[in-house]
This record gives sequence, structure tokens and C-alpha cells, in this order.
Amino acid sequence: MPRLTLGRTMPDTPRPPATPATRRRILFLAEAVTLAHVARPRVLAESLDPARYEVHLAAAATFDTALQGLRGQRWPLVSISPGRFIEALAAGRPIYDAATLEAYVAADLALLDRVRPDLVVGDFRLSLAVSAPLRGVPYAALTNAHWSPYLRLPRWPVPDLPLVRLVGEPIARALFNQVRPAVFWLHGRALNRVRRRHGLPPLGDLRHAYTWGNETLYLDVPELVPTDPLPGNHRFIGPILWEPPQAAPPWWDQVPAARPCVYLSLGSSGPARLLPALIEALATLPISLLVATAGRANLGRVPAHVFAADYLPGSAAARRAVLTICNGGSGTVYQSLGEGTPVLGIATNLDQHLTMALVSAAGAGALMRSEQVSTGGLCRLVAAMLAEPRWGAAAAQVAGWFKGRSAVAGFREFVEHTL
Repeated sequence: MPRLTLGRTMPDTPRPPATPATRRRILFLAEAVTLAHVARPRVLAESLDPARYEVHLAAAATFDTALQGLRGQRWPLVSISPGRFIEALAAGRPIYDAATLEAYVAADLALLDRVRPDLVVGDFRLSLAVSAPLRGVPYAALTNAHWSPYLRLPRWPVPDLPLVRLVGEPIARALFNQVRPAVFWLHGRALNRVRRRHGLPPLGDLRHAYTWGNETLYLDVPELVPTDPLPGNHRFIGPILWEPPQAAPPWWDQVPAARPCVYLSLGSSGPARLLPALIEALATLPISLLVATAGRANLGRVPAHVFAADYLPGSAAARRAVLTICNGGSGTVYQSLGEGTPVLGIATNLDQHLTMALVSAAGAGALMRSEQVSTGGLCRLVAAMLAEPRWGAAAAQVAGWFKGRSAVAGFREFVEHTL
């Protein structure tokens, strides 16, 4: 694996202009704080024709399972840990301070000078809003449209913050919507400071920090995420539905066909502490429960009609299920909706709350706040969703939206247009 060093601030010699016989060089940078931020660049990197494009992908080793067998050059990358990321979200703190972003910029510049790409593509690598302009490299940002400055959302949900437990959700939501502009500005301040230090103008609040690029590519569909009219450099390319190769567990063919299946997965960032109580409660319903623990819970003996494994083939589990229960993150939510299966999201952070607010508005899912989950309330809601066909009909409609917009095709078209 190549070793990164901080060397000259610019390449020794300029790259020669590309010719029809020259492969264009594209560098993907993935911020490895969640699996999705690594998996999405991997899918798009591998979608490109290797005869025409030379692909490089940089990421920390945290989610190496998502990069096994990658066709292209791997590079190491400095990144904060998923634990630090989750802790900042839980406390409502800015994820990055200026010092961290400066270290990121230095690492980015060293990598850009080493690879010398024609295009750089980043997934939640906020420092590219500094390093790419400094090197004059076109930068495409991968993001979800619910972070867009152009999102059309009358009221923002309040995430699971200490304030909610102190004053209750209705009052906390009202307060949050009053102070949200100031809070979002605070969360964008570190990146604005770093840009100013490097002679670049500030961007604005958190939404601009999360989505800025010379081109901004939304991994969603406009039918699900409504926006005001977008500028020409913002575009929807569709969701990326990905999962690592995963063999079915030994019990896969032993699940009774007579009972409806419910798929439960809180992923790598959901409230794993709730899993035992959720399983015990759901086991009282006339269902077969398929559980993926992501290796975060030792369940021991489980009730009858509960089938558990560390990992499951997610698409197959969602296809088999009539309902998916997850943490509300777009990865599992979109995987499930892509199979036409409605979703119950037990959301914690703002990203998950935004995803589920939009899915709920489309009628394809329901939201439960993680700090308000009760076993009785969960069972009542699950029973209601299983009994009413409208949830499945709405999820099938979303699946049709997804099939009408391929992220891979949209990305290839974007690259052709850009390069």
C-alpha cells in the first residue's frame, strides 16, 4: 500500500493534457465514520470503465470490509473514529474542530499531489472544500439531499438531545426550530475558519459545509426529498443500494413461511442497548423476527420464532420481510424501500430523523424516537403497520421511484459530462 508523506505543496511538473488514449484519473475520498460513507464511493468507483478511468480510493481502515476486492488503487487516509463521530452527534456538538480540519487538509493536499487526479469525489470529507480549490481540482460532493440548503421542509425534527429528556419533545422541538439557524451556523464555523485561513471565502452554515462542491450529487430521488429549484451544479443521481457479500445463516431456510417476517437491524450506529428489550417485546407478536446484531450484542438464547445472526444479507432479509425496523439511517432505509418494504425507524441523530421525516411524509414508514421507545408502544405500532396495507403500497411506490433513477448511471453521465 502506498505511503503518504507531506512533501511539496504542488506537483513538481504539471500533468499533461488528456488525450483520447489517456485514462482520466479519478480520486475518491471516503470519511470512514459510518459504513455508508465508505460503501457509496466504492460502488461509484467500481462503476467506471477501467479502460477509460484510472480509479483511486482513499479511506481509513475502519470499514475495510466495504473495500475488499476493490478494483483500483487504495490509499490510507486520516479520519476520526466512528465512536467520536457518534459521541459528537449524541451531544449535539460540532463533529470537527478547526485543528482536525487543518490536519485533514494537509493529508488531502499530500494525497492530491501524489495522485494528481482530474476529478476528486468525496463522501462527507468536508476538508475537500479547502484542499480541492487550493489545487484547482474539480470536486464532486456525495451527500443526501436532506442536508441541502434548498431542502423544502416546513419544520425540522429535533434529534435525541439532552434537552429533549429535560423538557420533553414538543417544547424541545419548538426551541430547536427557533435556535436552529444559530446552531447550524455554529456547526459550520470551523470549516469557514479554515477556508478563511487559506484565502477562501466562507461557505455558510452546516448545510453548506455538508454539501459544498463544484458539483453536488444527491444520493436520493426528488420525489422523496422535495427541494426548491436547484442550481445547475446540484443534481439528484439516485440512491446507492449496497451491501457486502454475506452468506445466509444456517437457519435461513428454517424460518416458518406461515408467519409474516419482520427484519430488525440497528446497524453500526443505532441504540444497541435496546436490542434485547426490542426482541423480547417483538417475540410476543405472531411474527418471525429476523435479527442482525452487527456484532454489537450477545443475545444468548432467544425466544421462539426469533432468528438472529451477527450479519444477514440485508436486501434478501428486507425482501423477505413485510416490515423493517432499523435506526432510520438512509443505508438500511433505502435498502428496504428498494425492495418495497416499509420501515419503522428508531431514530437518534438528526440525519436519521430527517430521513424518517421524509419517508413518513411519503407514507412508506413511521418514526419512533429512541429516547421514547417503550415495548408496549413498539408492539402496538408494529401490529398496526402489519395490519394496514397502505404502508406496503407506499413503499412499493418509493421502490418504483428508486428503479427510475440509477445512481450508477447518473454518476457515469456526470463523469462523462465533467471530463
